[in-house]
Amino acid sequence: MTPAPPPGVLPDSAIEALAAQGAILSDAPFVAGQVQPASLDLRLGTVAYRVRASFLAGAGRTVAERLANFEMHRVDLTPGAVLEKGCVYVVPLMESLALPTGVTAVANAKSSTGRLDLLTRTITDSGTEFDRIAAGYHGPLYAEICPRSFSVLVRPGMRLNQIRFRSGQSVLDDDTLRALHDSDILVSGGPAVIDDGLGFSVDLRPEGSDLVGYRAKPHTGVVDLDLIGHYDPAEFWEELHTKDGQLILDPGAFYILVSREAVHIPPAYAAEMAPFLAMVGEFRVHYAGFFDPGFGHSHAGGTGSRGVLEVRCHEAPFVLEHGQIVGRLVYERMSSLPRQLYGAGIASNYQGQGLKLSKHFKG
Repeated sequence: MTPAPPPGVLPDSAIEALAAQGAILSDAPFVAGQVQPASLDLRLGTVAYRVRASFLAGAGRTVAERLANFEMHRVDLTPGAVLEKGCVYVVPLMESLALPTGVTAVANAKSSTGRLDLLTRTITDSGTEFDRIAAGYHGPLYAEICPRSFSVLVRPGMRLNQIRFRSGQSVLDDDTLRALHDSDILVSGGPAVIDDGLGFSVDLRPEGSDLVGYRAKPHTGVVDLDLIGHYDPAEFWEELHTKDGQLILDPGAFYILVSREAVHIPPAYAAEMAPFLAMVGEFRVHYAGFFDPGFGHSHAGGTGSRGVLEVRCHEAPFVLEHGQIVGRLVYERMSSLPRQLYGAGIASNYQGQGLKLSKHFKG
């Protein structure tokens, strides 16, 4: 029997070991860059099912059974296909799992996916939660995809979400997080607000500029997810300027903003973005999630990187103020150090970032 890995988030070498042991199965061999320092990118399969509504399989039921009830039509992704804004699709992924009893998994959208307001969540057979996969799960993985601001062109093998594997308890409590901040300086540019994670706030008074963010335009063309640095931002985004440190959020609108603080993830840790528990106001950060070991780390070519905030307003207009706390980072221990850190010798699009759109846009 293969011994259980040490407690913590599993690094790249352990993910490859899981695959070698048959705990991660795939329709095709892994491609370069698919295994990240603390996560595995998941790849779209060859068909998308247009469904009437989002769903979870529920205990004792399979996704295939639910698709039989909710499917409207099927889309062949092989030649490339447009997933239309406002529609819900379920796509079988190339990867499936046969997890050992001591390993759980959590999935999340990749950064570029979140910055396009492309809601992407993982569902499983017998699943009662999005993106959470129990220890010992044996079965397929599916991506539920709902483009909310832009229609997108996708193809098989595209990587819209990623999965992270954990052994045992890995989340740092607040006392441990304070001690880590004292030794490693997890956040700069603002105070360390630690309450069920490390709080971060919004920057609406940027130094040397009054550009504070972008709002998605309501009627745009299609974004081909294979095209990098291709699109003119002005065709898809409205620039937002303010001189008084305030921004009024419109209901239903999607915004790209940036944190006031620069964030640091030391090599022996990983983090996940989550909503701030004491949320006030009719908005939330649409968190795309994972922060790999080395994000903002000086030895990986960064000196702290700001977090890009994907914000959607609900119900009523809301005034967002400079320095208002809008989210938190939950830090976790790695079970061992990854071979490579984020930003160090791998394709890391957002190391050292400030206010930045997804990689598909120029500039």
